[in-house]
Amino acid sequence: MKRTLKVLGIAAVSLIAVVAMLVVIALFLSERKLNRVIRLDVQAVPYAGGEAVLRRGQYLFQTRGCAECHGADGNGKVLINDAGGLYVKTPNLTMGVGVASRYHEVDWVRTIRHGVKPDGRPLRIMPAEIFNRLTDDDLAAVVAYVRSLPPGNGTGAEVRLPLVFRVLYGLDVIHDAAQKIDHALPPSRPVPVGPTAEYGAYVATMCTGCHGKGLSGGRVPDGAPDWPPAANLTPGEDSVMPRYPTVEMFKAMLRSGRRPDGSAISKVMPFASLAGFSDNDIEAVYAFLKALPPRAAGQR
Repeated sequence: MKRTLKVLGIAAVSLIAVVAMLVVIALFLSERKLNRVIRLDVQAVPYAGGEAVLRRGQYLFQTRGCAECHGADGNGKVLINDAGGLYVKTPNLTMGVGVASRYHEVDWVRTIRHGVKPDGRPLRIMPAEIFNRLTDDDLAAVVAYVRSLPPGNGTGAEVRLPLVFRVLYGLDVIHDAAQKIDHALPPSRPVPVGPTAEYGAYVATMCTGCHGKGLSGGRVPDGAPDWPPAANLTPGEDSVMPRYPTVEMFKAMLRSGRRPDGSAISKVMPFASLAGFSDNDIEAVYAFLKALPPRAAGQR
C-alpha cells in the first residue's frame, strides 16, 4: 500500500512539474508572438476632407464599432473589466495626446486593415478582420473623422490577460488581430450605395467576425467562454432569418436588440452600433442575407 501511494505521489509531482514546464514555455511563446514584427507592403491612403467625407466618416465611426469600443468621443474607455482578471481599456484616438496623433497615412492603413501597429507588432484586441475590406474612400472617411475629433485626455491602451489567456495565446489557441486576416487581399472596390444585395454584401463584412465568412454562425473563434454560438444568417438549417419575414421586422430587431417575441438577444451583438444603421444599410444587408445560399448552422 505504501509503495502504491509513493508511486502515485511521484506521478502527481511529475505531472505538476510537466504542467508547470508547459505553462512556462507557453508564456515564453506568448511574449515572443506578441512582440513579433509583421512586415507588410502597405500602400498609404491619402488623407481626405470636406463635409461629405466627415459625415460619412462619422456615420461609419458610429455604426461600425469604433465608437462602441473607443467611445463616442474617441477618447478610449474601459471595454472589459472581468472578475476573472481580463481587463481591456481602449486607447485615446484623438489628436494631441492620443496614440493616433503620431500616425502617418500608412499607419492608419496598417492598423485598421491589418491589425498591426506602426512598429510592426500585432494588435491583440482589434477587430481588423472586419475592417480589412473597407474601400479606400471609407477608410479615408473614418480617418478624417477621427482626426477631426477634439483632443481628449484619455491615455493609451491597457490590456491585462489572465494566465490562462496568455497560455492559450502562446499555444496559438487564441489569435491576435493580424492572424485573422489575409494580408494579400486588396481593398474592396467601391459599390454604389443603395438597398441592394451587392451593397449589402459590403456592409455585412462587419458581421463576419462572429458569424463567419459564410455567415452560418457557430462558435465564435477567440470569443469568451460564455459567448453563445453565433446565429445562422443564411437560409439554411436552423437559420434565424425565418423569424424576420419582412425587412421592417429585421430593422426592429437591430434597433431594439430584441426578437419579434420580445426576448432579448445576447449583448455580444454590437447593438450600440447596429441601432444607428440607416434604413438603406439595413435594407441592403437584408437583401444580401436573403440571397445567400443555404448553409447548415455552424459551418461559419
